[in-house]
Amino acid sequence: MTATTCAVAAGRDASHNTLTCNFGLTPEQLREATKAAVEGATGPLMDRIEAISRRLGITSSAAQALLRIVGEQPDVPDERLAEVLTKVAADYVRLKAQVAGLNPDNPTAKALVASAQAEIEAGHLDRGRELLRQATQAQLAAAEMARQLRDQAQAAADAQMLGAARSMAAEGDVAQTERRYLEAAELYGQAAAYAPPGRLDEHSALIERQAGALYSQGEERGDNDALRKSADLYRNVLAERPRERVPLDWAMTQNDLGTALHRLGERESGTAQLEQAVAAYTAALQERTRERVPLAWAQTQMNLGTALQRLGERESGTAQLEQAVAAFTAALQEFTRERVPLAWATTQNNLGTALHRLGERESGTGRLEQAVAAFTAALQERTRERVPLDWAMTQNNLGTALQRLGARESGTAQLEQAVAAFTAALQEFTRERVPLAWATTQNNLGAALRVLGERESGTGCLEQAVAAYTAALEEFTRARVPLAWAMTQNNLGVALRVLGERESGTGRLEQAVAAFTAALQERTRERVPLDWAMTQVNLGTALLRLGERESGTGRLEQAVAVFDASLSVIAAVWPPEWVADVRARRAKAQAEIRRRQKK
Repeated sequence: MTATTCAVAAGRDASHNTLTCNFGLTPEQLREATKAAVEGATGPLMDRIEAISRRLGITSSAAQALLRIVGEQPDVPDERLAEVLTKVAADYVRLKAQVAGLNPDNPTAKALVASAQAEIEAGHLDRGRELLRQATQAQLAAAEMARQLRDQAQAAADAQMLGAARSMAAEGDVAQTERRYLEAAELYGQAAAYAPPGRLDEHSALIERQAGALYSQGEERGDNDALRKSADLYRNVLAERPRERVPLDWAMTQNDLGTALHRLGERESGTAQLEQAVAAYTAALQERTRERVPLAWAQTQMNLGTALQRLGERESGTAQLEQAVAAFTAALQEFTRERVPLAWATTQNNLGTALHRLGERESGTGRLEQAVAAFTAALQERTRERVPLDWAMTQNNLGTALQRLGARESGTAQLEQAVAAFTAALQEFTRERVPLAWATTQNNLGAALRVLGERESGTGCLEQAVAAYTAALEEFTRARVPLAWAMTQNNLGVALRVLGERESGTGRLEQAVAAFTAALQERTRERVPLDWAMTQVNLGTALLRLGERESGTGRLEQAVAVFDASLSVIAAVWPPEWVADVRARRAKAQAEIRRRQKK
């Protein structure tokens, strides 16, 4: 059978990236194929499965088995089916290669392995796994007999143990293919224990496979404990693979260690894990040089840039973000558009994100303009037809940079482009497909519309901003994402307050007060002091506007109290001109109270 251009190779990239094939099917058609594989396919659906098998270069029955595995995975959205099937197929191809390489000395085990290979080729993974288990047991029994019969050389016993290790590892490959990562990790660990003392490289390779299975468990299932164990195992491999003896293997393991630490650091507070990830990637680059392995060097530069960016987002200052920009820029020297177009586009997107973060912290617009240019470049290859969700993500990123740029410039052109970018992203970021991404984009759209509305006469854009924020709150619920809910409530309150300032009556201002008050239920001083202070300032401003329109001094007194509370936090950290503005609002409320009390 000839592999097509969509066939999956058996190799692995140290950063655990996989090129996804869409198999010429829409997500909905692929979902139908997975259901048919589980329930039994006939007619046109069988033809579809046959087509998938031809694209992957595997048997039809094997294609059905892989589709069944994908269909049985929990919580895989339709748009990720092709990605998951590609990963399962890659593991299956790797499994076949591993089993094909088994060559036991024991005749019984040899026959069992041959039978297992045939079963796996046919897609009967359970049968293949049972035969591999029997081959392992046969070789263990032979090894024990060899030990008991002292007339046999130790080498024969070691050969049997090594064969047992490899058979058990192949059993682990079956579990890996079936996405039973913890079971696979346990089998790889047992296989490593069987490796004879003189086969250190074999032992290291098995421990590395165990670490990889635990990484997959941690990444895909949100299991942070598995990620920690994965990192510990990669450190063990480094001890067995010194840089002096196997420099490129050492560098690959450093990169893998960095990836496990990076993923863990993204999920945990603090910066320790991310700092260790940066150290691991930096170590890898000592041997993964551009001259020696240019694409691996570029991938590690990309990984380093992403870790530095995460660090920079959590720290004050701009040093880490500057280094992230430098790493992404370096990666683009080898990740060229002509050579690897999607990797080039991903790097451009990541570069844009780092530039955007820098631009937010710096005065002027230079970095933000560079970010817009990077996102725009990425969209040349990240097209809606090719990678719809990546296209939507980059459109959202572009919109955010344009919004920030528009907020610093006069006029409305950049803000209008931001609205267009967010609106485009929502064509793929639908509520049904990716509810939280949809809500994030709705919130971003609301922010752009609000600033646009503040600069335009009338209330049309402000009304649309209120509608966008209200939509976001359908998925950004307090129970699900409390801080995102509070952020959106705060944003909604600002839009309502500006609307209320332009309209007669107090209805919108009352709604603004309610939104800010709601936000403060999660934006507490203990939890997020600066966000709490910002919302307090917003609440005080809305109360001041209400107090100016109502008789009595109740609202004005509330405004003074709220401003006082916020000043206790912001006086030492906000720019002086911002603090002065809050003091001026407080003074205005206090003056109006005195004026009314004199009447």
